[in-house]
Amino acid sequence: MSDVLINVLPLFVLIFAGWLIVRTGYLKPAVGDALGDFVFKVSVPILLFRTIATADFTEGSPWPLWVAYFSGVAVVWTLGHLVATLGFGRDPRIGVLAGVSSAFANTIFIGLPLVSRNVGDAGVVALSLLISVHLPVMMIAGTILMERAERKTNGGVAQSPLALARGILRNLVRNPLVIGLVCGALMHAANLPLSGPLKIAVDQIAAIAGPAALISIGMALDKYGLSGNLGLAAFTSALKLVVLPACVFGASHLLGLDRDWTAALVLTSAVPTGVNAWLIANHFNVGHGLASSTITLTTALGFVTVSAWAYVLL
Repeated sequence: MSDVLINVLPLFVLIFAGWLIVRTGYLKPAVGDALGDFVFKVSVPILLFRTIATADFTEGSPWPLWVAYFSGVAVVWTLGHLVATLGFGRDPRIGVLAGVSSAFANTIFIGLPLVSRNVGDAGVVALSLLISVHLPVMMIAGTILMERAERKTNGGVAQSPLALARGILRNLVRNPLVIGLVCGALMHAANLPLSGPLKIAVDQIAAIAGPAALISIGMALDKYGLSGNLGLAAFTSALKLVVLPACVFGASHLLGLDRDWTAALVLTSAVPTGVNAWLIANHFNVGHGLASSTITLTTALGFVTVSAWAYVLL
């Protein structure tokens, strides 16, 4: 257990440090926003580029990995929706947001540093394969389901499938993570070596990704806070921190994933809810309180649950 604490505790110390920096007024929240932009637009894309460009993909097809993870996502998303609509009597839009909040892991800002520190390069490769489809799948599903829930709740004319697909594709093409993954895949396919001064520069920028991501998410926490829907947020937090990793753990064993890939997937599924839940709430102007409360609760409790899962896996 002491080894687990040594590998997990520093991550949450950095998150707490980021929160403390803003909470005490030492730095303004805008600094955290700028740091988060740097992580998302520069450092993590370069880390993903390096990982894919230099990866050894002899482990086999990524399909079992994707099926193992997204089967768990489907289970908790459905449970979150049912708890919100049937258990708490909320409208379908809140049901969709409850599903998103229960299933959308913070793969970039917390998942990557956690897997890199605890599993190593093989785990980062597995997580990179997951990230390559995670954002598109989650955002497409969230957008389509929220559009349907919006029409069911308020009426209105449905957006054409072509227009919806065009908007999603435009956002994905511009996404820095997608660009980093595609550039890495092209370099890998061309069998071009990453060496010399370029490798040194890439390694140095990639090394910033983990610590900067953790501090930036801590600096953002003060913006979210606990802002209502605490009963429902407690359920979505339990689904995110306990049920999702349990489902992914079971599916990984059923599909025969190796130890490193299983550990990477389960640890990633166990991390707190990502800020994308709040972005979806903000985009559709519904459920801000539920999204922000789930993000805060899962981050506050995440140290305990992530440590427990790391103890089981490692």
